[in-house]
Amino acid sequence: MQLNSLRQLTLVSFVVVLVPLAALVGYSQLTLSTIAKVTSSETEQSIDIVRKLSKMESLAFDIERLVRQFSIVKKQALVDLINESTQRFTTHQNYICQSIAEQQSCTNLTSRINWIRQVTPQVDSLLLDAQLAEFSQNLRDLTNQVNVYLDLRIQDQQNYVGSVQQNQFWFTGLLLSASILLIVFGSKAILKPIEKIEQVIGAIARQDSVLPVISNSGPKEIIVLEHQLHNLASRLTQLENLRTALLRHASHELKTPLASIKEGCSLLTEQVVGSLNEDQQEVLSLLNSSTDRLNQLIIQLLDYNLLLQQGNPKCQLIESKTLFDEFVTENSLALKQHDHKLNMKVEVQSIYADPQLYRRILDNLMSNAIAHGTKGRPITIHLYQQDNMYVLDFANRGQKIPQQQRHTLFQPFYRGEGKRNDRVIGTGLGLSIVADCARMMMGSAKIVDVDYADICIRVIIPIKEANI
Repeated sequence: MQLNSLRQLTLVSFVVVLVPLAALVGYSQLTLSTIAKVTSSETEQSIDIVRKLSKMESLAFDIERLVRQFSIVKKQALVDLINESTQRFTTHQNYICQSIAEQQSCTNLTSRINWIRQVTPQVDSLLLDAQLAEFSQNLRDLTNQVNVYLDLRIQDQQNYVGSVQQNQFWFTGLLLSASILLIVFGSKAILKPIEKIEQVIGAIARQDSVLPVISNSGPKEIIVLEHQLHNLASRLTQLENLRTALLRHASHELKTPLASIKEGCSLLTEQVVGSLNEDQQEVLSLLNSSTDRLNQLIIQLLDYNLLLQQGNPKCQLIESKTLFDEFVTENSLALKQHDHKLNMKVEVQSIYADPQLYRRILDNLMSNAIAHGTKGRPITIHLYQQDNMYVLDFANRGQKIPQQQRHTLFQPFYRGEGKRNDRVIGTGLGLSIVADCARMMMGSAKIVDVDYADICIRVIIPIKEANI
């Protein structure tokens, strides 16, 4: 049966799971009813037997008394009473003897009753005493046999109840197991379309070029949601392509006139086209600084665009000393210009990371520290291992960052409120590139408080892949 909606699938799953439980409840009720009937029947029969046995004992006492009176008084009225009592005694005896298996006592009692019915006034007293003694003994034997019979019936009843309990236990276990299996199958049936949605969302998050195929069967709500996710993925791809193309074309298109402006400024600075007065030279210096600033902004845009286009990181084992030596060498001029001393403490010989991404992290952190750090104060770099993470602390002195701004600083195009040392208006991409590079390597970046600096940016990447 094909279910067309998730609601129908859920309801049917619940109903199917409840079927074994309903069968268990029905079987339990039937079993309890059977036990109740058996117990009631056995109790009634046992009570009847005990009552009749008690009446037989009472009648036996009356019969013995009447027989002895008859042997003395010899009245006919006593014979009628004896016959009536023996008749009632025989009726109770027959009921009891039909229930018990041992019939010897019943036969003996029948013989004694028959003798008593035929007793005559001339009977010998010794014979009468002997017959009445035998009659009493036979009744006691019957009482013992009835007690044994009732004990056996009680034992049989206990065995029956135990057997029913055992059957109930196994039947309950079987039905509960069936219910658990049905719950598992029902859960899988319900979660299977949800897992398909998770696969589609995961593919969109990973920016896979091909998404899972839309299901041909299943709940209609899930199929509609799959179509919507595919449309969303297509729209996101279009927007991503548009953004990438815009950044790429805008950056390259800006570079061409910027190169012409820089070339013109260079010619004017060298006074190739004529000498310049002091005011003209001042204006020209402003033009040169503006073109340098614009060129730096374009480089950052191109770097951010290149980061967006990069696929999965290509991690490898990097020698820490080589990496940081090259980094310090390439940034030594900028450090000297701003009178920064570099304090480095590298406690890890090698790290497992993408070389280009990790170098981008270092370059952008250095650029941020130089732009916002206090001139003449040291910049501290500390690389160490903590648990299963490689930790990079990049710290400097400067204006402290308020707690409420720390998270937003890692968002693209967000600029902090602090002034830059180079008076350049930044793009707000530096720390965003740091966070994105760390995220691509399954790590993270955040601002932390340390006692040796005003600002410390901590970059964490996992080392679990280092042994591959």
